[in-house]
Amino acid sequence: MSPTDRQRIERVPGSRRVKLTPAPGTDLEPVVGDEDPDAASPADAGASGPNDERLKRDVPPHY
Repeated sequence: MSPTDRQRIERVPGSRRVKLTPAPGTDLEPVVGDEDPDAASPADAGASGPNDERLKRDVPPHY
């Protein structure tokens, strides 16, 4: 592996952080279909389970 095949560290002006250049052979664009359509979204939180009310009422003893 030659030094040109690696990611480089680039300083960001006015920032304490740095950023890496893209890794060789990678694509910066997201791939369509990466999201899991079967995954539950946070909007589905309207459905409540049998223990939801109890969990909301119970607090740990250190509170």
